[in-house]
Amino acid sequence: MTTPQTPQSPEGTGEGPEVVNVATPQGPVEPALDPALEPASAQQERADTRGLLGSSAIMATGTILSRITGVARDVALTAALGFYLVSDAYSLGNTMPNVLYILVIGGALNAVFIPQLVRRMKDDADGGTAYADRLITLAGLVLLVFTVATVLLAPWLVDLYATSAYDDSQRALATAFARLCLPQIFFYGVYALLSQVLNARGYFGAPMFAPILNNVVAIASFMLFLAIAGTSAAADGVLTPDQIAILGIGTTLGVALQALILVPVLIRAGYRWRPRFDWRGSGLGKAGHLAIWTLLLVVVNQAGYIAITRLATLANVNAAAAGTTPAGLTTYQKAHLIFMLPHSVITVSIVTALLPALSRVAHSGRLHQVGADVSGAMRLVAALIIPIGAVLMITSPGIAVLLFGYGAATTAQASLTGLITSVFMLGLLPFTLFYVLFRGFYAIEDTRTPFIASLLMNVVALAVAIPLFYTVTGGAQIAALAFGYVCGFWVTFIATWILLARRLGGLESWATVRSLLRMVIAGFIAFSVMFGTQAALTTYVTGGVSGNTLGVVINVVVVSLVGILVYLLAAWALRISEVREVTGLVQRKLLRRSPTGPRSSSDDGPQPRTLKE
Repeated sequence: MTTPQTPQSPEGTGEGPEVVNVATPQGPVEPALDPALEPASAQQERADTRGLLGSSAIMATGTILSRITGVARDVALTAALGFYLVSDAYSLGNTMPNVLYILVIGGALNAVFIPQLVRRMKDDADGGTAYADRLITLAGLVLLVFTVATVLLAPWLVDLYATSAYDDSQRALATAFARLCLPQIFFYGVYALLSQVLNARGYFGAPMFAPILNNVVAIASFMLFLAIAGTSAAADGVLTPDQIAILGIGTTLGVALQALILVPVLIRAGYRWRPRFDWRGSGLGKAGHLAIWTLLLVVVNQAGYIAITRLATLANVNAAAAGTTPAGLTTYQKAHLIFMLPHSVITVSIVTALLPALSRVAHSGRLHQVGADVSGAMRLVAALIIPIGAVLMITSPGIAVLLFGYGAATTAQASLTGLITSVFMLGLLPFTLFYVLFRGFYAIEDTRTPFIASLLMNVVALAVAIPLFYTVTGGAQIAALAFGYVCGFWVTFIATWILLARRLGGLESWATVRSLLRMVIAGFIAFSVMFGTQAALTTYVTGGVSGNTLGVVINVVVVSLVGILVYLLAAWALRISEVREVTGLVQRKLLRRSPTGPRSSSDDGPQPRTLKE
């Protein structure tokens, strides 16, 4: 699990671990005010919002394209392996590199070392080059040693993450996949390091688009497997060594190319890495001290994730024994993939644009402005996340059938995955907002509080999920795991909000609560209308997800359009300013792209400043 995206399976994204590009060169407009003064007016706040939206656009474009190919990768995977025990073995082996990478270095790198790199670029005479050299050298050595160790310890790692109910053949298959996939740890680290150096230098396009190559290679591997093994191999539960090699080596090759393609871009950016071993007194010690709490946070998340993988793999063993619809780790991961898509495209892009400026403001001691920026980002994110969550809560079964109901997978397996996604959607709003709040803590270099909050989240989630898991059967066991984390998201969101507001002297809480309540009301109205629309379509027109593909498409498209339209109308009636900001920006962008429309850059309001200014 990455931080705080618990419980994430990065494998599902097709991009490896959730890498938060906190060192991008753009951020929200910073008012030219005396630091003692508060932000001026509502007009300035709206300009800041437009600047933040504009600076997120290119990152959102790269994220959208990589997510699209990532979804295509998952479509190919489920077509090749379905949701059977074989698929769980592959998912387990291919997930371990992600979670172990995050455990050893990824969480600390993203949350602590990269903000330090931003400061060193600003403060050091060489623009942070020496610091980057030392960071890459140290992290690279740690990654290399750790990667070799994990490959050697693969059987014991499988025993740790998989259910003890696996028989010898299932355990051997998972171990074979793990040995082939664990070298990805090193390449995930290289990708993260190089992409952050590029972002810090103002080159953030390539890191956003590099995962597309990874996804294309993985898709080709799954297609090759299908051509050789067909769709029956997964259901039979037996793979040959060659078939295992196609899946394992192909997946790892994609991750390696994702990292290595950044090397020529880095050279063009004017940076050439030189190994440096003079770590003492270089500032890495301070970052290492801050990283202790981040490491403990990741350990807590990984303990929770181990519990989830053991229960999810057990659920599929139980389903196979009972002869019910397969539902296990792969089901959980694919449901979580759909759940993560709006967060990955919207929240991560906005926060990526926000954090560099947020760190600069915090560094200057303007904590009240940090609170204003965080609360503004929360409201902006919620305005987009709430309607999408409402739509997906209704349409996820149909979407899952359209995505995963092919090849070795059946319609029943895919539809069940969609129902699990609908359960996850109950927690989309708190999940994405406490992600924003966590970044507020990181901006003020507080890594202890996120650890405490993450511990609380895992305790609540497992306290709810484990008893529920053992009181239900079939796919409901996976739904119990999802619901446990929904409860954890809500509790952690509320606690984190209170703690950060105290640290910053306020988060414009009453204004934010009022905005969120209006958005939730608009979302509930849209949900109710969509529910009725779907019931009518299923009864009189399409027949639901059990009907033909065209009927499912009609159902998803019509219900989604109705939901978005109703939400916009409700938002207009409730005067939700953040929704008007977003729709206004979209209209201006469309007009600028129109051959007859105006092309003035001033349409988008003040342009964000960069680190180079």
